[in-house]
Amino acid sequence: MNLDHLGLLRRDLDAFADVLDGDLGVAVEHCGDWTLRDLAGHLGQGNLWAAAAVTERRGDHRPPVPQDGLGAWFAASADTLVTALGADPATEAWTFAPPRTVGFWRRRRLLETVVHLWDARHARGLPNPIDPELAGDGVAEVIEVFVPRMVRRGLAAEPTAAVRLTASDLTTTWVVGPGDPVAHLEGTAEELLLALWNRGPLPWARLTGDEAVAREVLRGPLVP
Repeated sequence: MNLDHLGLLRRDLDAFADVLDGDLGVAVEHCGDWTLRDLAGHLGQGNLWAAAAVTERRGDHRPPVPQDGLGAWFAASADTLVTALGADPATEAWTFAPPRTVGFWRRRRLLETVVHLWDARHARGLPNPIDPELAGDGVAEVIEVFVPRMVRRGLAAEPTAAVRLTASDLTTTWVVGPGDPVAHLEGTAEELLLALWNRGPLPWARLTGDEAVAREVLRGPLVP
């Protein structure tokens, strides 16, 4: 997919900052006991962590979250990240998965922000449709990056069969697991992305094939 990851990241970071105008004690439904304040701290810390991964090639930067002035701090973290990611996308960087480049972080931070912007707007009761191509890129990232990582870390079992996922609003399919798919699950790209990130149920009513195997393969956890 030919997406402008850096431009879209700038857009969505600014949109997230806008949602911080108001009560930060609002609960965020799909993030445990977090409030909007906690979510903003998490995303801002991640911005600075990824910036250090690019500029210092390290993965252990954990900056503190201020008690006051959270909105300004978050906006500054967004500026720091976008500046760091302005480097050539082929530039070497520390990452937790290949490719070890700035381009990895452009995609990763955009897709992290997409999900958390949805969280924040959902907490505020605001609509937040996700563009199908962007959601599809997020589905691909889960399958390409996070499923293998969860298996490597011993947090998920290696899939023993394959399930095909199809985005009904894209001409795109993905396969989770080895071999020929034994089941096929269809949904919009947004439905699939949010379900894979545990923000909603998978569209099981649109599954064909071996449902028991599909539920086992997709049971997860597929993401951290």
